[in-house]
Amino acid sequence: MKIYDNTTRKLSEEEISSAKPDLERIANIKIGELSLEDNPNLLVFPRDLHRFGDEISENCIISMRDDEISTGNIMGFVGVNDTQLDIKSRFAKVDEDDYFLHYMLQKVFSINLFDIKHTTRQEDIFDFLLYLFPHFLKKALAQGLFKKYRRFEYNDANIRGPIDVNRHIRENIPFRGTVAYSTREHSYDNEVTQLVRHAIEYIRTKEHGAIILNNDPETKSCITQITLATQSYNVRERMKVINQNLRPIRHPYYSAYTDLQNLCLRILHHESLKYGQEKDKVYGVLFDGAWLWEEYLAIVLKEKYNHFTKKFGPKFWLFNHNNKNSQQIIPDYLSKDGTVVADAKYIPLNKQLSYGENSEKATAIYYKTITYMYRFSTKISYLFYPYPEDESENIVEEFNIVETDAKLIKCGLKIPANCKTFLEFIQRVKDFEKIFLTSIPPLRFPAG
Repeated sequence: MKIYDNTTRKLSEEEISSAKPDLERIANIKIGELSLEDNPNLLVFPRDLHRFGDEISENCIISMRDDEISTGNIMGFVGVNDTQLDIKSRFAKVDEDDYFLHYMLQKVFSINLFDIKHTTRQEDIFDFLLYLFPHFLKKALAQGLFKKYRRFEYNDANIRGPIDVNRHIRENIPFRGTVAYSTREHSYDNEVTQLVRHAIEYIRTKEHGAIILNNDPETKSCITQITLATQSYNVRERMKVINQNLRPIRHPYYSAYTDLQNLCLRILHHESLKYGQEKDKVYGVLFDGAWLWEEYLAIVLKEKYNHFTKKFGPKFWLFNHNNKNSQQIIPDYLSKDGTVVADAKYIPLNKQLSYGENSEKATAIYYKTITYMYRFSTKISYLFYPYPEDESENIVEEFNIVETDAKLIKCGLKIPANCKTFLEFIQRVKDFEKIFLTSIPPLRFPAG
């Protein structure tokens, strides 16, 4: 089944009879309530559901009412049993290949761009996993190479541990001057680093594997570290290593390795994302479009705006009550000269009137940004949103706030349509990014 983000469609009679019971397993359920431990084949990005101010964990994958399903900002692939739902970007309605989603993924996860030639949904899933690998590899290696105690067996004259009597009798009679013993030592060559090594070697065999693994100097350095640490690598032991990693890592220091371990398992068994081998388990790869759009825009705007998230950057407070700061707020972007606040909106903002002036959605769109304007003493704010090239709305639309000299500006980034190849899409979207940046006034830094 196929649907687009931020759209609604009715189920066909065939879908009602075959797919509706499965879809009801995920419909109207918040992502935060879908335990990733109970559904290990469901990968959701960003992984830290509570890290961002948008509370991604509160979103549903799909909503269902009677025989009608609706989507929000969630994109990707999800399935239950034999039912598979492909949630494409709404910008893929003209181009069947989801160029915009792939482009944002590659920008956010710092992957070199190459042409896309998909033939099956399964290949789409696998490409997504490959995009993510360098990002999570670098994130894990930033905490250092994973090391743990391992038991080593020796047979020499330098006894450093308890003697293994049975093995000593078996190997050293008649006595040759050596003793069989074992030790527990910290080692970088363990089942976790071996799993990463197997994933690296597996990726090398794929069409774009060399491009991904040689993406940048940092990625190449991380791969070199893993290769040097795993001298005992043996391709024939892949299933043994996979089985040793079926239990998730729970280590307070090496916390980033949990996600890398999970991703490596999915890469090495990527076909299993499709199978729903366990009844009623949810599987797939999902991305929050609002998060991707915000992170992508941060890259486009990096010369003009600072980007903030709940976890990184300074803390901003709305109130000072009884000499204590309260009510933390998180603007998406604040201009480097401190004169402009801006919010990223992935929803079709050029059609916001359909929400109704009194709806909660309309309130959230405008009022939060205006609150930020007051808090940071700015007179200009922006709402940045994407819109299709084939729609004729203005890129920039100004709203003057009544009886003030402040204004809120909706500024759209045009997304190319009717592209024959991914490379053509890249070139055209880069042109539109330049137009988008010129529509934002230059910053006014204080003299000196």
